[in-house]
Amino acid sequence: MAELPSKVHLTLPPIYLRIRGPSVYEDENQRTWLNLPLETGGVLQVRLRQEDIPSGHMALTTSPQTSSTMPSRWTLQLGRRYWDSMGRFWRIVHQVNENGVEEMILELMEYS
Repeated sequence: MAELPSKVHLTLPPIYLRIRGPSVYEDENQRTWLNLPLETGGVLQVRLRQEDIPSGHMALTTSPQTSSTMPSRWTLQLGRRYWDSMGRFWRIVHQVNENGVEEMILELMEYS
């Protein structure tokens, strides 16, 4: 029988996330978040998972792929959505804190 997670609950999303290296963002509390772009049926989504990454283990520049597809910054707006540095809006479609690990999935909003 599968073991159930010890705790699953929603947390407050980061106020902002800024790029720190290829596939790595940092929030206002200097916590690092890994990102993995997802594409599901033509809708662009990104999975963000909070993981501590020592600053010596990440490059401080973005890769060409990261800079062309992902924004350099997300800023939280009212209504639980983010506005990015490319002028687009993203809504939070999944947010959970499971066993102390925070994760969010953001989806690019149509007509943003």
